[in-house]
Amino acid sequence: MSVTSGTKTESGLGEIIRVVIHALLIALVIRTFLFQPFNIPSGSMKATLLVGDYLFVSKYSYGYSHYSVPFSPPLFSGRIWGSEPNRGDIVVFRLPKDDSTDFIKRVIGLPGDRIQMKDGLLYINDVPVQRERVSDFIGRDPCGQSNATARVKRWKETLPNGVSYETLDCFDNAFYDNTKVYTVPPGHFFMMGDNRDNSTDSRVESAVGFVPAENLIGRAQMIFFSIELEDDEHAWMFWRWPTAVRWTRLFKIVR
Repeated sequence: MSVTSGTKTESGLGEIIRVVIHALLIALVIRTFLFQPFNIPSGSMKATLLVGDYLFVSKYSYGYSHYSVPFSPPLFSGRIWGSEPNRGDIVVFRLPKDDSTDFIKRVIGLPGDRIQMKDGLLYINDVPVQRERVSDFIGRDPCGQSNATARVKRWKETLPNGVSYETLDCFDNAFYDNTKVYTVPPGHFFMMGDNRDNSTDSRVESAVGFVPAENLIGRAQMIFFSIELEDDEHAWMFWRWPTAVRWTRLFKIVR
């Protein structure tokens, strides 16, 4: 009869522990310096990003701040190897008013820009952004009124640098369709959601306001998973995947 010695058992257990530690360290390095997964919990970026989208955010795009590190210890201030986002980038950032909360919006204003909304039209440095009407958005109500299917006006905006994207227009003469002029201070950015009438963004100074460069986490790059579920369901319910997964959105590049 053969037996396994205690020494071999301990050696095997030690090897398993080493493999697990190495795997955790590799995952930590990837999450800190390369890519971090995020999910979309609200409809403020519809129709570009939908509730239930899971995406990878590149941590290296704008350099690193202490918010890049898990648990955000205040190891240093400012950014290391920092670079400025381009106008039109979709960015994850820490909310200036509550730096424990992650937000995702589109960069509209760069330092020194003047941003204003007039009758629902975006102005950058006193020049209206090119906008054209496209087909209505049809889907789960993006205006936050119900969970029913709704039809909402959709526009294609083109920023001065040529970046184009679609925005939704839930209401005529909404509260933030007409604003004052926001002058973006040095080292800050002006963020807006694509779902213009259902987005708490830099227009709402009491909640978001201008976003410091230090608060940037990274650039949204790719949707790796997307699922549409009812309010009481969860993404791990794999038996719902055949009908609930949005298969056409998997591995979609974010623009």
